[in-house]
Amino acid sequence: MSGSEYAPPSGSAFPPVLDACCGSRAFWFDKADGRALFVDKRAGVFPRTHSDTPRAPVVVAPDWQGSFTALPFPDGTFDHVVFDPPHIVESSASGNVAKYYGVLRGEWREELRQGFAECFRVLRPGGTLIFKWNELAVPVREILALTPERPLYGHKSGKLSKTHWIAFLNPSK
Repeated sequence: MSGSEYAPPSGSAFPPVLDACCGSRAFWFDKADGRALFVDKRAGVFPRTHSDTPRAPVVVAPDWQGSFTALPFPDGTFDHVVFDPPHIVESSASGNVAKYYGVLRGEWREELRQGFAECFRVLRPGGTLIFKWNELAVPVREILALTPERPLYGHKSGKLSKTHWIAFLNPSK
């Protein structure tokens, strides 16, 4: 589904979880988990290139196609929001990593600032936001400076400990 408006299926409520930029849903145990609404501005099947081993293509199939900077949901809709925006700046759109994660272009700092604001807007007071960032190109401290909200805790992961998982609690308004 794409467009500027989104409504849950007739007779049902919004699920409790929003994945605001789901990509291929890579870290989800159940990529079709009905407790979550999956959003991404991209949609499509992207073949992987430059590999000696044949691999399945990257599939990006959001429930709603649109930007995390303009989410079509009422304030305080979700109990839990996952915010895993692209972390690659001005990369080649044809590379496998860009296909998998997407790319930040142009005024990407303002885009991320708006993304944080939207994620907190649709998160109910007292709800949790999990933010994921790989600091291959941009240190996480520069990204955290884009939101006035204070993180609770975080964890570094990956072979080089460059991926950060950071938890926020939406303040009561």
